[in-house]
Amino acid sequence: MKTLVCTKPGEFEYAIGEQPQLKPGQAIIKIKRIGICGTDLHAFEGTQPYFEYPRILGHELSGGLIAVDGAPGFEIGEAVTFIPYFFCGKCIACRKGKQNACENIKVCGVHQDGGMVEYLSVPSYSLVHGDGLSFDALALVEPLAIGAHGVKRAGVTKDEFVLVIGAGPIGLGTMEFARIAGARVIALDVNNDRLSFCKEKLKVEHIINAMDADVTEQLKSITNGDMPTVVIDATGNLKAINNAFQYMSHGARYVLIGLQKEEISFSHPEFHKREATLMSSRNATREDFEHVISSMKKKIVDPTTYITHRVYFDQVKDEFEGWLNPANGVIKAIVEMV
Repeated sequence: MKTLVCTKPGEFEYAIGEQPQLKPGQAIIKIKRIGICGTDLHAFEGTQPYFEYPRILGHELSGGLIAVDGAPGFEIGEAVTFIPYFFCGKCIACRKGKQNACENIKVCGVHQDGGMVEYLSVPSYSLVHGDGLSFDALALVEPLAIGAHGVKRAGVTKDEFVLVIGAGPIGLGTMEFARIAGARVIALDVNNDRLSFCKEKLKVEHIINAMDADVTEQLKSITNGDMPTVVIDATGNLKAINNAFQYMSHGARYVLIGLQKEEISFSHPEFHKREATLMSSRNATREDFEHVISSMKKKIVDPTTYITHRVYFDQVKDEFEGWLNPANGVIKAIVEMV
């Protein structure tokens, strides 16, 4: 079968791999769509933590189920996606129901080879029913679930101001699910085109360019002097993460979805006097996947809104580097498998 391997930062090579055979407790999916995410882009750049080369990338996936063992209720031929965070089931996180933060987690396309292949074997427990959604929509469930999980971690409530920093695909999904939770959303980014996308396509109430000299004053004005009660970073940018501590109201919650290799720093007195809460948000749970699928089926989330670029599998090597260029206006690139 055809595969695409990231052999080292900045380099892809097509190769022929061995088609997986069904094993106990596993399922085999014929891949139909591959979403390109920030993890893939960072891996290509060489800036992705927890990463070794060579690696087959890809974990935003959908396809047809062609073989399965140990997954009652799933039928051969149905459209599926899957939860790409493979867990041990034994560690303290797993025993507490936080398989998304498993001590021994293996993320598909990060810790082990992923879905830029024709056929992929995954644990049967990870399968998710397509529930009548298209392959395009199913490939977008995972990135949207990341945002939904961050909103759940923040405990977002109706009418509170939520500042989402970063208008990439994860940030956009975070804005969507903050809106669904009833929040008044503020988008902060350095890219005016993406901010316009937030306003026009996602109906985000307030947008601010992070390069403006008066960001704090704008936030005070929007929030009637209070500042946001929830701040969520979806950039993974060290400067953005550190700057955002000043944007919190007293009693605020700050959730880090974005991941940074370096150490973050902030003023302890400023953080302490706010009795603020700092949380990380890692991956997503089955509950988050189900929330996304339900939202798509109810048409309160339109997955096609995010897809700006589409290529076939044999074009990825030539097109991939261009998706790193902000001038190309990529929100979400989708790869079609023939």
